[in-house]
Amino acid sequence: MGGARSGKSRYAETIASHCDQEVIYIATAKVLDKEMEARVERHIDDRPAHWKTIEEPIALAESLENHAASNKVILVDCLTMWVNNLLMQEDDILLTAEINKLLQVIPKLTGTVIFVSNEVGMGIMPLGELTRKFVDESGRLHQQLAQSIDNVLLIVAGLAMEVKGKKPF
Repeated sequence: MGGARSGKSRYAETIASHCDQEVIYIATAKVLDKEMEARVERHIDDRPAHWKTIEEPIALAESLENHAASNKVILVDCLTMWVNNLLMQEDDILLTAEINKLLQVIPKLTGTVIFVSNEVGMGIMPLGELTRKFVDESGRLHQQLAQSIDNVLLIVAGLAMEVKGKKPF
């Protein structure tokens, strides 16, 4: 977790590279405009070409379940983009169902799973209803996720701070 441009993805990619296993990169972004297209291209350029990339904007739990294995590393980038995609569906039942599926599948996964997510609740309270809902849903997801995983790191200025567990290196 960390703020925008804090070095989260780079740090997660470094962890994945040091695992010496096959890496599967699950990208949750939807390319909706030129700016997002440039961001996605930069992420593609930054990671090794031999990593398998799966684009999954909605059914994250299912994708994790289908690809997790004891000899693989899955890097999910990023959870807040995934929450955004769900919110944009304007279907609270789908939002709740997909988050619950994710939380239920995590303890069953084998191998290493690395989640990247933006910590969005540390700033000014958003004015709009949708933005407040995004902050609320992301914050609740982070709290629930942190209860079921071994390590939580906060990335600030490219540096990792231990929140739960320990840094991998």
